[in-house]
Amino acid sequence: MNAAHVRLGLLAWYDAHARVLPWRVGPAEASRGVRADPYAVWLSEVMLQQTTVPHAAPYFLKFLRRWPTVADLAAAQDAEVMAAWAGLGYYARARNLLACARAVAERHGGVFPDSEEGLRGLPGVGAYTAAAVAAIAFGRPAVVVDGNVERVVARLYAVETPLPAVKPELTRLAAGLTDENRPGDWAQALMDLGATVCRPKAPLCDRCPMSDGCSAFASGTPDAWPRRIARAAKPRRYGIAWLALNEGRVALIRRPPKGLLGGMLGLPTSDWTAAPVEAAPLAPGDWREVGAVEHVFTHFALTLRVRRAEATPPGVIWTAPEGLSDLPSVFLKAARLGLGIQRSRRSAA
Repeated sequence: MNAAHVRLGLLAWYDAHARVLPWRVGPAEASRGVRADPYAVWLSEVMLQQTTVPHAAPYFLKFLRRWPTVADLAAAQDAEVMAAWAGLGYYARARNLLACARAVAERHGGVFPDSEEGLRGLPGVGAYTAAAVAAIAFGRPAVVVDGNVERVVARLYAVETPLPAVKPELTRLAAGLTDENRPGDWAQALMDLGATVCRPKAPLCDRCPMSDGCSAFASGTPDAWPRRIARAAKPRRYGIAWLALNEGRVALIRRPPKGLLGGMLGLPTSDWTAAPVEAAPLAPGDWREVGAVEHVFTHFALTLRVRRAEATPPGVIWTAPEGLSDLPSVFLKAARLGLGIQRSRRSAA
């Protein structure tokens, strides 16, 4: 395979078809010497871990309006950032976000390091994020490999080793393609190709600038790559969420600072156990079960039964229903279930 031919074709495609993204400096601007804001690139990359561009974009814009610089974010209260993060999931990333912002502000004078090595010295910045920021924001010839890039490279070479064991090999192959003259555009071109053309299912090979040299396309079944080992089913846990109401307000608690959903506001719950168990009520009241919600975390799936009553438990934070939108998704689901049943019963009466 002629790597120079591949680079030329993909970059020409990117120049014509690059996605317009709120954190991106497009190829036309980049050709005029405009550089992306390292803070915006870093923030977007952290948000895009484990979520999609359409979902992350509104959060990115909200964060930039509220905290336009890394110094502004570093000075923010933990609870404010965690609340603004609600809905993006994986809340350890929000804690790492704050730790990194504060390190940049305190140790680097509010300026991000401009090399992969320097970026990897920041809290919560791993190999991928360091490479992405180095390439996109600073024009360093870094090897940027996310899930989209893995898929493109695995198909281009028809790599038979399954994920995740194949990741080092895919990184090595991607390094052989990396364009040293336009490293930021190259990284984003591969990402865009994987997101819009070389899709996980039903890839649009007729629109791909690399199909003439793609081994997976030549096979006739391009979506058979990358190879995967079947995932084991996630273990399931069970719990009870207590929706305590008082004059229309909902009782919330602040979760412990460490652990799952650490430091977040949420509904009080029982322990989450491997089998359904009963738990003592949160406080005296006419508790009634109104249904259950399902939620999937990284390492387990949760069935959370929701019980509701007019009650006044001690030590809670009373919140109006319209203030629940910043809750983590699992608690927002549970609260909406309980409040929805309450509203339907009242309207029926």
